[in-house]
Amino acid sequence: MSAMVQLLEQMNLPQGFSESRLQGVRFFKSLEHLPPYPLIYEPGIVIIAQGKKVGYLGDQVFHYDANNYLVLSVAIPFYCETFASPEHPLLGIYVDVDMLQLLELVSQLQPHPRPCDDDKTSLPQGLGPATLDDDMADATVRLLKCLQSDVETRVLGSGLIREILFRALCGTQAPMLRTLVRHNGNIARISRALKTIRSDYASKLNIEQLAGQADMSVSAFHRAFKEVTSDSPMQYLKKIRLYKARDFIMQEEIKTYVAADKVGYESVSQFSREFKRYFGKSPGEFIKELRTR
Repeated sequence: MSAMVQLLEQMNLPQGFSESRLQGVRFFKSLEHLPPYPLIYEPGIVIIAQGKKVGYLGDQVFHYDANNYLVLSVAIPFYCETFASPEHPLLGIYVDVDMLQLLELVSQLQPHPRPCDDDKTSLPQGLGPATLDDDMADATVRLLKCLQSDVETRVLGSGLIREILFRALCGTQAPMLRTLVRHNGNIARISRALKTIRSDYASKLNIEQLAGQADMSVSAFHRAFKEVTSDSPMQYLKKIRLYKARDFIMQEEIKTYVAADKVGYESVSQFSREFKRYFGKSPGEFIKELRTR
């Protein structure tokens, strides 16, 4: 059993996501196999100590497990399958990407060699797995030890997050993270549009408005957006609206027409169809399931 697994098991974590003592760091645990289900991660680094997750993005498949961590520079919706059991639970840690620290680290690392990446995949630019090398594993173990103490978390926590970002900048997904802090790069430009979509999802957004925010032509913006996220801008907007509607339903158990209105749908029937197509059940079925738990 690895030191990472031992430390996470000592914490007696609940199933699902749970907060740590340090802002921007969360734990996750699962005791069962979960079939592919749509999810969206915030920009961050996902490190798995035990178990495995498989991501599906269109016809693309990627793995993150005890040997490979996942780096996301932008929030990308994809389907995720979890492999775990009571005897072999999935255990991991999620570290948010702190943009200020990332910017400072990138500026200190200039000039830089480009890491060699032998994994030539067609994944979008904003997401990708990287090998969990000894340095990254060691930094993660020290972070987990630190998080067991309030004092150590206050004194050492931010420095260890900084080290994990540094280790990621030394890995095969470093170009993605570096590009994120360059204002003229596609990822940085598209990131600005993504923030608008995620904050103003209920508004009547259009591609011309979003392209203008990215300072790009409509055609260049559409192409770059799909390269970064694997979705067109309007497909991405639809997924964000559906995720937000699901959150409202889970937290407030509101009626279908209220959820549709809150996320910007003008047609309740269209909302219900798209919700069921994406999540596999209608909003009403979702609410009923919540009430029977």
